[in-house]
Amino acid sequence: MAILEVKNLGINFGGLRAVDNFEISIKEDELVGLIGPNGAGKTTIFNLLTGVYFPTDGTIELSNTDIRGRKPHQIVHLGSSRTFQNIRLFKNMTVMENIKVAYHNRMSYGIFGSVFKTKRYRAEESVANEVAISLMDVFELTSFKDEQAKNLPYGKQRKLEIARALATDPKILLLDEPAAGMNPQETEELMNTIKLLRQRFGISILLIEHDMKLVMGICERIVVLDYGRIIATGTPAEIRSNPEVIKAYLGE
Repeated sequence: MAILEVKNLGINFGGLRAVDNFEISIKEDELVGLIGPNGAGKTTIFNLLTGVYFPTDGTIELSNTDIRGRKPHQIVHLGSSRTFQNIRLFKNMTVMENIKVAYHNRMSYGIFGSVFKTKRYRAEESVANEVAISLMDVFELTSFKDEQAKNLPYGKQRKLEIARALATDPKILLLDEPAAGMNPQETEELMNTIKLLRQRFGISILLIEHDMKLVMGICERIVVLDYGRIIATGTPAEIRSNPEVIKAYLGE
C-alpha cells in the first residue's frame, strides 16, 4: 500500500515553473531519497506535500486521501510530519516541552480540563510525558530533558526536531536536509538514528540531503531532481552510475 501517492505535480510562481510533472509513490516502511542541485525544487516539493504551497496542477494523496488545499495542521492529523532545512525549535522551551507541544494533536481535554486539572487532563498529560520520555531515550536526549532548546549542541538540536516530528505519530516523515551543518561524527550518529527509527516505528521516510554518504548508505530508492523535473529514479547503485545524474549533480 502506498502511504504517499503524487502524480503530475507542478507549481508556477509567476512565469517560473518551479516544479514540473513530479511523481512519486512511497510505500509503507520505505526510505526514499530526494536529491539534486541547489534550487532544483526539492524544498518546494516538501512545501507542496505539507500544505505550505497549493499546487498549480497534479494530485497528492496521503493514505488514499486527497490533501490538496488542506492546511499544514490538517495534514499532520492525517499522518505526515516534517523537519526543516533551518532548525525551527521553540528555543526558549525545554527539550521535554518541545516534544510535548507536538503531541497536542492527540489531546482532547481542552481549556476547561487544563484549568481544573480534570481526570482526562491528568491521563492525557501522563501519556504525553511517557511519549516524550520514550522519544528522548531514542534520541539520547534524556540528560537534556530540562535544558532549553537553544542551549543544545547543534547535532542535538537536529535530533530534537526529528523527535518533535515523531511525537505527532506520523505515517510518513519528511526530513529536509537533517545532516546540514553536522560534523562527520554527528552525521554518522544521524544515520544510525534514522535506521533505528524505521526498525522501531516502522514509518516511511522521504529524505532531502546533500550528504551523499548518508543518502547512499540508508536509502533504498533515490529520486533525482533538476530544474524542477525528475531526471532519474533508481537504487543507490543505479543513481551513482547514471550519466545524466553525474553530469547534473554528482560530478565525475
